[in-house]
Order: sequence, then structure tokens, then C-alpha cells
Amino acid sequence: MILHLMMAGLLAGTLSPLEVARDAQDRAALHRLVDQAAAAADRAPKDAAAQFHMALASSYLAEVEIEMHDKKAARQAAVRGIDAADRAIALKPDDAENYRILATLCGQAITDMLSGLNYGTRAKDAISKAVSLAPKSSEVWVARGVGNYYLPAQLGGGAQQAVADFHKAIEIDSRNAEAWTWLGIALRKQNRDAEARQAFGKALALDPNRVWVRQQLEKTPAK
Repeated sequence: MILHLMMAGLLAGTLSPLEVARDAQDRAALHRLVDQAAAAADRAPKDAAAQFHMALASSYLAEVEIEMHDKKAARQAAVRGIDAADRAIALKPDDAENYRILATLCGQAITDMLSGLNYGTRAKDAISKAVSLAPKSSEVWVARGVGNYYLPAQLGGGAQQAVADFHKAIEIDSRNAEAWTWLGIALRKQNRDAEARQAFGKALALDPNRVWVRQQLEKTPAK
């Protein structure tokens, strides 16, 4: 137990404040970090990195709001981040990360059929662009997989396609905890619970402080 806590503390030291707050589902901290990122982006409107950081912070906040089942708050955070992602793309149109974060935010902004019509196409176009720019980016394949997980199979998505995307992400970077997490979620949707638990275990080994992953593991049947 002591060794586990020591390892967790060492790992936490390598994480950014955004990642630490995301892992702990600390919404108050994330709100503060988003506001700080927004202020920095406003001070540097021509700085693509500042705009991207604002978009990333908003995405982390939206992610946690979704985990806490607050879709309205998640959408508000995502929409705020979309504006920053658009500015980042305008400033640096050849950076795949800008399109990846835009795709993620557009997906997070979808809460009903109407918002799906507004943001679904944008998400699909953005992740396609990201893949074309960075086909060997593990993070890009995770984002594509998440999009496919939520996209109905009749529209070209579904759990099977998502699993393939997450395996691709892991093939590129086997230490991508997010890829293992989402692989577990997609496998569970296919009723492959034993494999899902193994994936969640690998995600926690890489990021032991991630509350949401532990919750996913606990809700996945052992048999």
C-alpha cells in the first residue's frame, strides 16, 4: 500500500495541473484553470498555443462535467472552448492537435439531436483532418475512437470501430492511459467484461489517481 501511494505521488508530479484536477474530478479547480487560460488567451490573441491551452482546459472541464452527469454544464464548457479551438486553427492550420481538440469539444457539446446536427459534422470533419495531419498520433486515434463510440453503427461508428481505433492508439503508444480507458469502455459495451477490466487495470497502472477510471472498473462485472 505504501509503495502504491509513493508511485501514485511520483506519477502525479509528472502531470499538469489540468490533468491533476481532471483525475480528481475537481470541478472547482478546473473552473479556475479555465478562467486563467481564458485570460491568458485574451492577452495573447495571436498566440496559437495560448488559444489551444484554453480549448484544452475547457475540454477537461467538459469531460469532468460529463462524468458527473451534468450535460448542461458540459455543453457550456465545450462551447466556450470551441471558440478558442477555432482561433488556434486560424492561427496554426497545420497543427493536428488543434483539430483534435476541436473534434473533442464538438463531441462534448452534443447533448441532444439538435446539437448533434450542429456539432456532429464539425467533429467528424475536424478529426478526419487531424488524422490526415498526424496519422501516427496516439491522441488523435483516441479522439477518433471516442467519436466512433458515440456515433451509431449505421452511420459508420459503433463500439467495434471504436475498439479498432483504441487498439491503433495503443499500438502507437502503449503508455497512453486514455486509450486503455476508452478501450475498456468500448469492450464493456460489447459485453467483453473480462477484457474491459484488464484494460481499466492497465489504465490505472499508468494513471492511478484517475477517479473516473476506478469508477468504471468498479461498475464492470468481474465475470
